[in-house]
Amino acid sequence: MCGIVGYIGEKQAAPILLDGLSKLEYRGYDSAGIAVNNQGEIQIRKSTGRLKVLSELTHDGAEMPGTMGIGHTRWATHGAPTDLNAHPHQNTDGSIVVVHNGIIENYIKLKQKLLTKGYQFASDTDTEVVAHLLDYYYSGDPMEAITKVMDRVDGSYALGIMFRDFPERFFAMRKDSPLIVGKGKDGNLIASDVPAILKYTRDVFYIQNEEIAVLKKDKITFFNIDQEEIEKEMHTVEWDVNAAEKGGYEHFMLKEMYEQPKAVRDTLEPRLSNGKVVIEELGMTDEEIRSINNIHIVACGSASYTGMCAKYIFEEMARIPAFVDVASEFRYRNPILRKGDLVIIISQSGETADSLAALREAKEKGAMTLAIVNVVGSSIAREADKVIYTWAGPEIAVATTKAFSTQLMAEYLLAIKFAEVRGTVSEEEVDDMIQDLKRLPDQIQMLLANRNHIQKFANRYIAARDVFFIGRGLDYALSMEGALKLKEISYIHAEAYAAGELKHGTISLVEDGTLVVAVLTQEALFKKTISNIQEVKSRGAFAMAVTVEGNTEIEKTADYVIYIPETNKYFTSSLALIPLQLFAYYVAVARGCDVDKPKNLAKSVTVE
Repeated sequence: MCGIVGYIGEKQAAPILLDGLSKLEYRGYDSAGIAVNNQGEIQIRKSTGRLKVLSELTHDGAEMPGTMGIGHTRWATHGAPTDLNAHPHQNTDGSIVVVHNGIIENYIKLKQKLLTKGYQFASDTDTEVVAHLLDYYYSGDPMEAITKVMDRVDGSYALGIMFRDFPERFFAMRKDSPLIVGKGKDGNLIASDVPAILKYTRDVFYIQNEEIAVLKKDKITFFNIDQEEIEKEMHTVEWDVNAAEKGGYEHFMLKEMYEQPKAVRDTLEPRLSNGKVVIEELGMTDEEIRSINNIHIVACGSASYTGMCAKYIFEEMARIPAFVDVASEFRYRNPILRKGDLVIIISQSGETADSLAALREAKEKGAMTLAIVNVVGSSIAREADKVIYTWAGPEIAVATTKAFSTQLMAEYLLAIKFAEVRGTVSEEEVDDMIQDLKRLPDQIQMLLANRNHIQKFANRYIAARDVFFIGRGLDYALSMEGALKLKEISYIHAEAYAAGELKHGTISLVEDGTLVVAVLTQEALFKKTISNIQEVKSRGAFAMAVTVEGNTEIEKTADYVIYIPETNKYFTSSLALIPLQLFAYYVAVARGCDVDKPKNLAKSVTVE
């Protein structure tokens, strides 16, 4: 969702704010703004549309002098995307300025109270309530006003706040919305995510819930909500700074697809030792693994589809019952969790609001929790009992590619570990699976090299209205990801169906020329899915098939076939995924879509 940047130091703030916001464009936004405090005089500039509009408005920040400022990219929730609703927001006389990511759930009640006190509102946002509430409590002591506001507001927030009376410092705090603090040589910064500050520092602090940071140009101090100073450990970001740049690729999404072999290898190799799967950070004893009764996998969007793949693998390989829930539903169905249940939360950012809430729900009910996340120090990583990191590096494009691939790899490793400990696989089977895992990065690279053929095929379907993806078992789970990729970046209606369900209504949607993408990588289900292809073909569909090398009989049925290399049956999703990603990408490019920043979507959904 929204992006926040703040800076105080020796350099002019506005260009740094604009640069930082540009690194957060992937989060999704419809307006942007910055505020600069120049020795007690605060200037604000904001505009709807892309960040370049704001850059042009401010001449790349040159017309806004001052060495302290805060900036924001807004994804509209309360109020339409307009200049008035864009952040930063301010109190009546402009002496207090605020940027905010999150949702103030009780803003209507607070707004009604402020209206009775004579306050007037210029926007429709929940954030403006914070600016006026700070004004209401402010009597010369910013910390006192801030802690009173934190005590009054319900919901989630990451806040950056400037007071005109204090031109030498600004304030930041968070609750359930991401915010980091960076310590640089020429000044200090805040940001919603690491890419915004990598150019200026690698030294960061992770703020916990209801903690406050006070930033001066040469000092950072942290406090709890009781205004007691606290010590924070500084962390060093290991990401390559170039990982957050396009590096000559037309889009971040294409670059990140090509980074998948390395990301998969980086996630795999540290967990292999002497021919065994060793996940040191997991911290689970063999006794704890044997005592698992059920696995509940909870995630949102693409992460939930890796969870669907994991469900099939955990159940067949490790013989553990597994259930998959969309995080936004899990917490509202009052899930039944018992001792011996393991809840796995999957999230690229580690800040997904519904997933974080589901994690807390699971912990309250006494279940053991395990996070599979990409961002070190993220909220989900910190709060889970156990954590496995996916070493994908920064993923900028809204549509996930390499994060999905590394989540699959983490799940494979976890399943092998569980199966080995529980005795449901032999040593020979484990050895064979590890050898197949080691081959995956090179096999992914080979499939990526075949992109030109997929591009030519994709160009035939830029005018498609409906595309259906079908599969069985693991192939059905992957089909859901294939459909999501296509719809989110090309805006073509795409749906995935369990192939065996076609005759229960779905086949009535198939007509002449409809593209049906069939995934057939599971040998035991191959012939059944061929029958389903024949069913849609008889209704006029054009069938594209993704299958394993050697299954040449598919060419008698499907109109277009993409072959993937042979691998263990549990790991085929990692390979079949690649042509589906490439197909969605090239359809979207041919349609002229903004591939990295699809309309109405955000990379990290930090509100419910």
